[in-house]
Amino acid sequence: MSSNLVTDAHDLKLRLEWGHPALTIIDVRDRHTYNQGHISGAIPIPLNELAPRAKSSLHKERHIYVYGADDQQSASATQTLKSAGFSEVSSILGGLAGWKAAGGATEGPGA
Repeated sequence: MSSNLVTDAHDLKLRLEWGHPALTIIDVRDRHTYNQGHISGAIPIPLNELAPRAKSSLHKERHIYVYGADDQQSASATQTLKSAGFSEVSSILGGLAGWKAAGGATEGPGA
């Protein structure tokens, strides 16, 4: 099994449309960027706060999808969560742009 799982935005969108609710989407970009536009329902946790906040606020049995400003930041967030003991973690390929290209719902003025 690879240490950095990647999920295509189309697959995640289908999962949501089929009503698989046991998942969490985390936006690891800074708060200002998040406020400009993000995936609907995404939780903002900046990358530098991810490790301490994840342990206290995320459920280890839920599948967690993360995205950042680019795929490298997403991969870093995925590795941070795996190191913190979360096993079901994937980064969203292409981040917000990939999600928009898949026709996923977004929120915010720039979304």
